[in-house]
Amino acid sequence: MCCLLVTGSFAQTYPRFEEDIRTIRNYDKIYAAPNKPILFIGSSSIRKWDDLERNFASYVVLNRGFGGAVTEDVIHYADDIIFPYNPRQIVIYVGENDLVEETATADTIFNRFKVLYTIIREKLPAIPIVYISIKPSPSRATFFEKAKAANLLISDYLKTQQRVVFVDIYPKMLDKNGNPRTELFLQDMLHMNKSGYAIWEKAIKPYLLKRQKVFLPEM
Repeated sequence: MCCLLVTGSFAQTYPRFEEDIRTIRNYDKIYAAPNKPILFIGSSSIRKWDDLERNFASYVVLNRGFGGAVTEDVIHYADDIIFPYNPRQIVIYVGENDLVEETATADTIFNRFKVLYTIIREKLPAIPIVYISIKPSPSRATFFEKAKAANLLISDYLKTQQRVVFVDIYPKMLDKNGNPRTELFLQDMLHMNKSGYAIWEKAIKPYLLKRQKVFLPEM
């Protein structure tokens, strides 16, 4: 991969999160990843989903979220955290950390996502993809309008694509007055607690592919 990625006005210099990726590589050397898993990728909202693999055990999933990744980070490490696992489905959560960049607009975030999506589709054209919308974290209330605009752009784009679904968790995490439900978050008001993840689990589960059973012939 190139050591410097630039899309629009955005650039990340690497090694960034290299230690996280090295940890993943070393873990894979010790413990073999499942064959053709449903692969969850993205930022710390994925990484901190501690009971993900247990709650979706019947689906055979693999968590490869890392750091406080922005979209460019996931693009940069795609050859490390996506393609080696030969996933049968991918669940993506990216974009929220991009919000805090001062020069990043909703269009910027959308275009970064489109680069990631295109890279995945070039190598994995047929697998189904689930994109989880940017969530309304209370600590990032300043960026809510940007988040909603980015969600809309990504949603509209994915409607033109095949084998992909946009799961809009944004409204599911608001109260009746349209404010973020603080009880769904940890003290930092950025990362979720189990109640927040329960909402995600319920929203995502209908779109996940169960592994097909293999029936051996009787002897």
